[in-house]
Amino acid sequence: MSALIDPEDLTHETDLVWLEETTALDYVRQSLDRVSSRRRQPPYHRDGRLVGYAILGQSAKASRASGTFLRRVFWLAPHDRDQQPSGLYANGAPSEAVDPRTLRPRAKGYKTERSEGGPASDAMREMGITLPKS
Repeated sequence: MSALIDPEDLTHETDLVWLEETTALDYVRQSLDRVSSRRRQPPYHRDGRLVGYAILGQSAKASRASGTFLRRVFWLAPHDRDQQPSGLYANGAPSEAVDPRTLRPRAKGYKTERSEGGPASDAMREMGITLPKS
């Protein structure tokens, strides 16, 4: 889940690689995966598609136990809003979703009104909660 990503896990990122244009995507899901390389495109074993991934610098050390690196991947499931605009996530977004426009190397990104599917709800406005518009 996006909220569970520790910023410490992102300190060795040097770049983000996008496999497709993200300007039309309201959100992408982000996860930390154990992979065998710092730079190569990671394997993808989920339903849906890999949208992007992080590149790690030379200072990133492999796990002693497994020899793998912890890297961030960005992906979408078949039932996400880009494929099913009126579906499950017509409003709201999965817990691990973030607006791709907020992502940078070493920064985990965040949800925005766009990633949540529109303007703030009445309840959010009553409570004084606002999400960034960008």
